[in-house]
Amino acid sequence: MTERHADIDGRHVTYLDTGGPGPVLLALHGHFGRGRIYAPLARALAGRYRVIAPDQRSHGRSDHARTFSPEAYADDAVALLDVLGIRSAAVLGHSMGGAVAFVLAARAPERVDALLVADMTVLNQEPEAHPVLDCSSWPRRAPTREALGAAIEAHGIPDAGYFLQSAAQFEDGWGLLFETGDMMASQRAFAGDLSAHWRASGQPALLLRAEHSFMLSAHMARRMVAERPDTELVTFPGCGHWLYEDDPDGFAREVGGFLDRTLG
Repeated sequence: MTERHADIDGRHVTYLDTGGPGPVLLALHGHFGRGRIYAPLARALAGRYRVIAPDQRSHGRSDHARTFSPEAYADDAVALLDVLGIRSAAVLGHSMGGAVAFVLAARAPERVDALLVADMTVLNQEPEAHPVLDCSSWPRRAPTREALGAAIEAHGIPDAGYFLQSAAQFEDGWGLLFETGDMMASQRAFAGDLSAHWRASGQPALLLRAEHSFMLSAHMARRMVAERPDTELVTFPGCGHWLYEDDPDGFAREVGGFLDRTLG
């Protein structure tokens, strides 16, 4: 994937783009993530689909933003499609990105050809889910990347690997590309009942659930399918929340197969 840059409402936005003439899949990462998490999927879909994966507001190499509502994230996605001259796309989102995807599908249905939501609930509140990971005391800098990971894990994170995809070397040491204050504000903005957004769109949809998810229970996944017509459910056995990492081949197979059926 090629790293490219766009200007959206005066903010610098970084995105990865496989290019090519195929139908477009706009892929949206979750909190603390970056567009680069979709590189394996993009390789698997090469020659069939053009994958565009932005660093969303205040994430990765994209600029800081002042507001973090789901609607603001969805409007960013529309603005990026506008800048790239893309009329509509299939939209995939993982975790928080999944909520952005279904808010976008409801907010601008003419821009979304198909909806794919990976391990995200519509009831993002206790006790159904744990909507806020407290990162407020995470280290700002560490002498090495390994030390940064160890310092994050010292705050109760079993494996800092996902977060270290946003690690970078600065003049004063290793740190994260996102500001922890932004992440706290953004997570709080997504907390609550998002069911109305989910039910408000009618595009073909695929709900991808990890068997060992801490975000989407089996009961809630079945409820989501029942509440929204034309929605399929696939469960990934043995996988945790980051199912695209735990089963990259299966993830690509399900995403690609769904796109083939709905966009072909």
